[in-house]
Amino acid sequence: MKPREIHPRRRIRARGHTLVELVIAVALGLVVTVGAVSLYRSQRAAFGRADDTTQIREAGVTALTLIGQQIQMTGFVPADLPQPQPQQKPTLFGCSAARPTGTDDNPTCEALTSRSDGIAIRYVGDNVSTWPSSTGQPTDCLGQAVSVGNAAYGAGRVLIVNRFFAKLSASTGESELYCDGNGKSGSAQPLVEGVERLRARYWLAGAQTALDASALAPDQWANVVAVDLCVLVRGAPQGRRSRYVDCDGANVAGTDLRARQAFWRRVAIRNNEVSAS
Repeated sequence: MKPREIHPRRRIRARGHTLVELVIAVALGLVVTVGAVSLYRSQRAAFGRADDTTQIREAGVTALTLIGQQIQMTGFVPADLPQPQPQQKPTLFGCSAARPTGTDDNPTCEALTSRSDGIAIRYVGDNVSTWPSSTGQPTDCLGQAVSVGNAAYGAGRVLIVNRFFAKLSASTGESELYCDGNGKSGSAQPLVEGVERLRARYWLAGAQTALDASALAPDQWANVVAVDLCVLVRGAPQGRRSRYVDCDGANVAGTDLRARQAFWRRVAIRNNEVSAS
């Protein structure tokens, strides 16, 4: 039996119908693919922003905790010193838009391009008020052993001097909180990444407002009863500009593609006669 032949027009019509289906399928596939890629990119960006926000917050809280704990130690001496406390002034010293330099007994200020304030803190340390080193010695803010003692402090006790400030790292280019401890003076090391600026203002006994370090006379440092701390932390580049409130309370537009957030804390100074009275 002779096979049935398909009319040429029917063959053309069948091929045309198949081509239309293919075009529709490809179009739908492209729509789904574009939608999936768009969703992936938006989800990835949202995750990146959330992760950046978390890191900014952790850096801010860590920085305030580290500096705050040291400020609370300002002027500390053990209660059982074998003889009256030796002269330690200034137990607290600050710089406006600069870092504390100079000797421990006569600190001065060196300007910083980061406009970060700096603060120097002094107290008598031992193996209780500081973490002991591997050799059992008191340590500074970097965990460096401080071995230069004073007979007036008693055995195992030394004067601790820690200086905090923020600046750009010369190696990474990132903003970091630094500390320069007297275990090895002049060798400041980073503690917290992302801290762009440290801001400190000081409360004198009976004052109605806090003052910048530059407004305090040398003999007024002994009358400081509390410190208002602020750290401005920046995150990683996120591909868009954002606004933030800086340490002075101003609403500022970012000049780059990084998010920023300021964190504040007020720290009372416990170890001076003015605070105790």
